[in-house]
Amino acid sequence: MLLAGKKGLVLNVTNKNSIGWAIADLANQHGATVGIGAQNERLQEGVSKLVADRERFDPFLIDFLNEEEFDRLAEQVKKTYGKLDFIVHSVGYAPKEALTGRFIDTSLEDFQVAMNASAFSLVRLCRALEPLLNEDASVITLSYLGSSRVMYSYKVMGLAKAALESAVRYLAADLGERGIRVNTVSPGPVNTISARGVSGLTDFMKHVQDVAPLKREYGQSECAGTAVFLLSDLSKGITGQLIYVDSGYNTVAV
Repeated sequence: MLLAGKKGLVLNVTNKNSIGWAIADLANQHGATVGIGAQNERLQEGVSKLVADRERFDPFLIDFLNEEEFDRLAEQVKKTYGKLDFIVHSVGYAPKEALTGRFIDTSLEDFQVAMNASAFSLVRLCRALEPLLNEDASVITLSYLGSSRVMYSYKVMGLAKAALESAVRYLAADLGERGIRVNTVSPGPVNTISARGVSGLTDFMKHVQDVAPLKREYGQSECAGTAVFLLSDLSKGITGQLIYVDSGYNTVAV
């Protein structure tokens, strides 16, 4: 029960295969009250079915591309929880057109959408919810190795994730005076709805599992375990860090 008595948000969850859901589920099992976000009412219906027979879950709506919704979310969180002990930012999006063809042909509009949805959304979220964060709260986000290495199918999302990882370090500096930690979890390729937008996902997942130092499958549950550790008081000495959860694949050169 690493998170007993704690309250936090996991934004957003799409379905049972999303990493966000794995984190929310495990955090709840460890005693946390979890507010689960969905992008719209249609997705919220599916999320509600996941928690239908569970306690200590609450629904929230937030479309990260809509500026007005951040302040509305803060008002809802204040009314529901008062204060927060953790935030999980589980967001990444780029238009489909930006994930095909050559990276050099990325349009300005698609570039801005990817950066806004995938990187600036964390900054905006922390700004809106900072007054509601308890001392020693924890914020985590999700990235990918394509931020620092060329993954040919990842394209503009690689730049967005690089910006996200940099934002984590600057947010950690801003919020550190209150003991608030900000960290990044970087899973290897995992079969989720958002990941399916990247071509060759299945083949690359098999490649990673074949060559990574840990010769075994990994997935949502391993990511969730690392996230819960970072949300718990066991990680009070860790901030501004990037932690890979990919069976060690990031350490090899193949």
